[in-house]
Amino acid sequence: MSLGASIVCIAKGEVASLVAALASDIRYSVVGIGLTDAAEKLAGMRPAAVVIADPDADPALVAAIVRHVEGLEGPYVPVLARLSDTSYGPTVLPIAADAAPFRVVARLTSALRIRALHATVQCRAVAARDQHDDQHDDTLNERQGLAPPCQNDDDPDQVTVLVAGRGGGYPALTMAIGERAGLVGALSFETATRYLEGRDIDGIVIGDGFSGRTVEAFLAALGADVRFRDLPLVIADSHIGALDLEALPNADRMRGGPDRVVDRILPLVRLHAFGARLRRWTRAFDSKGLVDAQTGLLRCDAFIRELTRAAEACEMQKTTLSLARFSFDRIDRHMSLDAARIVGRLVRETDFACQDDDGSIYVVFGETDLRAAHVVARRIASALKYTMLLPDPDAPRLNPEVALVMRKASDTAQTLLARVNPAAIAAE
Repeated sequence: MSLGASIVCIAKGEVASLVAALASDIRYSVVGIGLTDAAEKLAGMRPAAVVIADPDADPALVAAIVRHVEGLEGPYVPVLARLSDTSYGPTVLPIAADAAPFRVVARLTSALRIRALHATVQCRAVAARDQHDDQHDDTLNERQGLAPPCQNDDDPDQVTVLVAGRGGGYPALTMAIGERAGLVGALSFETATRYLEGRDIDGIVIGDGFSGRTVEAFLAALGADVRFRDLPLVIADSHIGALDLEALPNADRMRGGPDRVVDRILPLVRLHAFGARLRRWTRAFDSKGLVDAQTGLLRCDAFIRELTRAAEACEMQKTTLSLARFSFDRIDRHMSLDAARIVGRLVRETDFACQDDDGSIYVVFGETDLRAAHVVARRIASALKYTMLLPDPDAPRLNPEVALVMRKASDTAQTLLARVNPAAIAAE
């Protein structure tokens, strides 16, 4: 859906092949404008996306374009730029100066999918606000808010990058990534695949130390899986031969130091994280405000209501129910969200969970006795210990403390919560 907007292609000279590729492969009209007066002409336009086709564009001009785009109301507008050696900042999506038109189209199409998702979330927010005004229902309004996120709403450093490598350049690469993003390190592609399956990853950097055949196999697996196909990816090993990146629109090969690698991948990583936030908002709207858009788990008040209902059902049906609390000695906001999202991937269909303000996570195991709940809780604790983010890559692993109880005949939701933590959310 074009929303009445156009793709604006900005270049110093003729880029007929790129304009033709954009016009034929993307469902938007394409407008070409010159580089010198781009800022003035763009001021009267509402583009769906901007493509800066000249790799030597003046950074001041690019900054003016970005300011105009960021000041527009409505859904996200991607700005994609062909780059030589320059970085245009954390919001301009980069692509190689010599990238073929089909690569530009593929990367822009990936970004436009997030624009479409943002438009959908914005429309649903308006509908939810109107419903609140009609029904005076504060479920979303007061406890969650009705304004969906913009790309710059959250801390841009709250993204997670997986770095795979085992050569001499791996330590410097992980240090550079870890200074500007959440870092997950992997010394093998088997470990990297487990992390991709078990947690939220916003981008991948492949360092040195792997054979070309091994890298090719890993890239083929990513391209074959729709969950990972759009992940930003940089291959930073210059010793590997030619690679087929056609199935991966946000993949690049790079030469240069670790800081250059970070500058190149970070805008794409931030956009991927923004898309993930939008998808969590979609689930929150689907649940009518019961799911927290940050964590993906139940909101605390909804969790208590669900626990109350489950405890009453256990009393009537003479079934079992267990409750676990996972808590941490030291945890920041990024680590806390990361832990919640990992748990969200691990809970079973019969289970439900929430995260308290102190970062602790409560999980209810439906129709599960204490022995079986202990096995499941131990698996979750192990996953948290070995996969969640650390405050420092060199810090020891966090070992979550686990309190586990099974419902007794006299237990209510409040007494169950009190048994795992006397100062828990039951007091709210």
